[in-house]
Amino acid sequence: MALKDNHQMTILDEQADKKNQPVTCLGMTFANDAERRAYFTEELRKKLPELKQMEGFPIGEDEDILALSDPPYYTACPNPFIPEFIKQWEKEKRELYGDEEEEYHREPFAADVSEGKGDPIYNAHSYHTKVPHKAIMRYILHYTKPGDIIYDGFSGTGMTGVAAGNCGDIESVLDIGYHVKDNGIIIDENGNLVSKLGERKCILNDLSPVASFIAYNYNSPVDSHTFENEAMRIIEEVEEECSWMFETEHVINGEYQQDSSGTIIKGSINYTIWSDVFLCPDCLKEIVFWDVAIDHEKWEVKDVFLCPSCNAELTKRRLERAWETKYDDAINQTITQVKQIPVLINYSVYNKRYEKRPDSRDLEKISKIDELKIPYWFPKNVIPKGEKTVEPLRIGITHIHHFYTKRNLWVLSSLYNKINAVEDERLRSMLFMLVSSYNLTHSTKMSRIIFKKSGTKPVLTGYQSGTLYVSSMPVEKNIYNSIRNMKVDLFCKAISDKQVQQVVGTQSTTKVELPPNSIDYIFTDPPFGANLMYSELNLIWEAWLGILTNSKPEAIINEAQEKMLPDYQKLIEECFREYFRVLKPGRWMTVEFSNSQASVWNVIQESIQRAGFVIANVSALDKKQGSFNAVTSTTAVKQDLVISAYKPSDVLIQELRTNQNTEESAWSFIREHLNKLPIFIGNKGQAQIIVERTPRVLFDRMVAYHVQNGLTVPISSAEFQRGITQRFPMRDGMVFLDTQVAEYDKKRILAKEFVQMNLFVSDENSAIEWLRQQLMIKPQTRQDLHPNFMKEIQHIAKYEKLPELDELLEQNFLKYDGTGPVPSQIHSYLSSNYKDMRDLDKEDPKLQAKAKNRWYVPDPNKAVDLEKLREKFLLREFASYMEEIKKSKKKLKQFRIEAIRAGFKKAWGDKDYQTIVDIGQRLPESILQEDDKLLMYYDNAQIRLGM
Repeated sequence: MALKDNHQMTILDEQADKKNQPVTCLGMTFANDAERRAYFTEELRKKLPELKQMEGFPIGEDEDILALSDPPYYTACPNPFIPEFIKQWEKEKRELYGDEEEEYHREPFAADVSEGKGDPIYNAHSYHTKVPHKAIMRYILHYTKPGDIIYDGFSGTGMTGVAAGNCGDIESVLDIGYHVKDNGIIIDENGNLVSKLGERKCILNDLSPVASFIAYNYNSPVDSHTFENEAMRIIEEVEEECSWMFETEHVINGEYQQDSSGTIIKGSINYTIWSDVFLCPDCLKEIVFWDVAIDHEKWEVKDVFLCPSCNAELTKRRLERAWETKYDDAINQTITQVKQIPVLINYSVYNKRYEKRPDSRDLEKISKIDELKIPYWFPKNVIPKGEKTVEPLRIGITHIHHFYTKRNLWVLSSLYNKINAVEDERLRSMLFMLVSSYNLTHSTKMSRIIFKKSGTKPVLTGYQSGTLYVSSMPVEKNIYNSIRNMKVDLFCKAISDKQVQQVVGTQSTTKVELPPNSIDYIFTDPPFGANLMYSELNLIWEAWLGILTNSKPEAIINEAQEKMLPDYQKLIEECFREYFRVLKPGRWMTVEFSNSQASVWNVIQESIQRAGFVIANVSALDKKQGSFNAVTSTTAVKQDLVISAYKPSDVLIQELRTNQNTEESAWSFIREHLNKLPIFIGNKGQAQIIVERTPRVLFDRMVAYHVQNGLTVPISSAEFQRGITQRFPMRDGMVFLDTQVAEYDKKRILAKEFVQMNLFVSDENSAIEWLRQQLMIKPQTRQDLHPNFMKEIQHIAKYEKLPELDELLEQNFLKYDGTGPVPSQIHSYLSSNYKDMRDLDKEDPKLQAKAKNRWYVPDPNKAVDLEKLREKFLLREFASYMEEIKKSKKKLKQFRIEAIRAGFKKAWGDKDYQTIVDIGQRLPESILQEDDKLLMYYDNAQIRLGM
């Protein structure tokens, strides 16, 4: 014991020495860290009047904002010190690398990424969404070098900052499967160069005060030993104060148990299950849900049960809630809430667990606690009407403190009061974060039990993620026991005194005071439509902090805030425009995306492009396989997506301006874009198609960039097909620069197998791609293709007027009629797969007979003529739609989406914006929102018409 005490004293002495050492911050030296904090807090106070005019300034008192902040590193409001940090970091980089700017070149990160969620850093706080920092590390190492500046404007809990700091920690780099050489060079498992060991600087920003507060704590050093000692001290003090509230008499078989002196043994409550009380609709007698609806032998919820008073057959839907009215001394009001009573107590005696029905003494104690006045501060905020607050308001939870039982509210307020008395500001902040990690998920009435499997006891769990739902059987847990047993050790593993001090601010990403062209890389995980209502879900956490989210610029879809998809699009586009402004030319942005709605995915994609970025790769994370597959249609958005986009170089922008309205602007774009794409993707002897290098996708990217930037599309699809083969080398249906093709050929030779994309056929475009894949693998007859084609098109959208197989083949592919030389593709396939066809001349009758009537993928020169023919058919179809809308005001019910795309493209080239708008207004709104190409033309046409 003495040794332990001596060790703790040594740690405390070391910490005291650190506190009293001089510190340098933003070029200024202070006697100690407290002096640094005091100086910058006063500077922040002076700036507050000006900062309040900025977008997204949080809702709270000045003193609360200043008390929570640790300027200049972290401010619970817009951080005015960020430009000074950037200036200092750039100076440090120049000292490290010299004044000459190295030529920057990176391909989009396309390797597999699969990181679990079992890391202590990931699990320490229960914030709604987090990307594992180990996954982000791979992106940062790929795109940046030591000292580079990274920005995340939707930083959430700050995992981007944690990742950036850990890029300088050799153990963390080894932990993600990389190897580090003696000179700090990082290589992957295949020996390929990845990056160099060294911390990166990071600017973190979020609209939510609790998010930025958590991000600050994750990204600021603190001594874990001191933290653990202080946390345990406070918990013990709270337990000493409140343990009587969690005592219960030990009962076995209805008899109170006594010790040797005859005193009734008391146990410590682990948790109490409460139950809703309902009224029988037939006899109006009260019914305790736990008693009648739960089968306590099978441990499952009954669908049908009997009223214990009148024996009526009931279901939960038939029941009416029982309500109770009581006086709330916290707000000096009489309130009415649904009636709930305790039905089961789980408690421990001598480390052994027991269960009992609450007896009269337990009920008396609960009544006594309810009558007492809590002597500490706790939040009493009114709960506003919102998307997720409907449920608590419906059952009478109208204020924040109503989410808690009285004794748990007492414990929490006592914890906050004692933490607030801690002198060390950094330690105090981390202790607040410790308690906040529990004050929503496991301490409120939203904790519940769930029935997983018949015959097994129900499982205790926290609140239902993404909701503010209070179940009919909430669980009241012993908070101080739970924090001590579950959280303190986890936090100690998650925090470190070696952490890099990143910079954190709190405001809207639509406007952040960052200098233009100052950021080296952006990793961001923005809110996606109506996935999560952050400001509502964060209400409880932020109420305890005393600072709330300013939801006006919150980029979500929320009817209560009167924000629909167009409003979300406007806000998210403003954010991406800001990202574009601050990112250096030629640098990369990675957007992590998770949303099952194609319309939201298209808004994100269009907003990125309208901001000026060029999308170079979209990958889908296969959670089962842990690998990425290229995404070719919006049907894939049910998976997590990673979007890689870059800011065009100044050279390209100048070339496009100089050459606008000429064909050269298309090829200038293609040259830079090809230079940004991966040259080879594959492993374990397999090569994969790089979708972005296929002529169709390249054409779409070129068109999108010109349209989004108000430039005329200078070239048709057929002209593009011809020009691409004349200017660039082709391999496996993909386009390369002259400087890239040798590397591809070298790696392709080593790959024994070429893996095609997995396609989900949902429309004409994906049907054509499916046919292309089939014919690339094996030239086939129409009869060979037809059975599998019919299987693939079972999921075609209802609106899609899909042409017959014969028409698709005739407009996109070629058929060998048995005369003349056998085409090379068919000859290669037959000679490789049939022994008797080997070494035969292309005009050998035997080979010609075998090849006859087989469809094949045309070479690029012949594809040009097919493209012209196909475009002619599509425009003829589009013209029929124009005639149809002249005759009727009804929406188009069925159409060829490819014909609409072709018509929009031609109309855009002709500057006939009215036609685009007229047809767009006759399309089902869902179709327009879910097709990125149609949406692009339609939105930009409206802008040109001033709509």
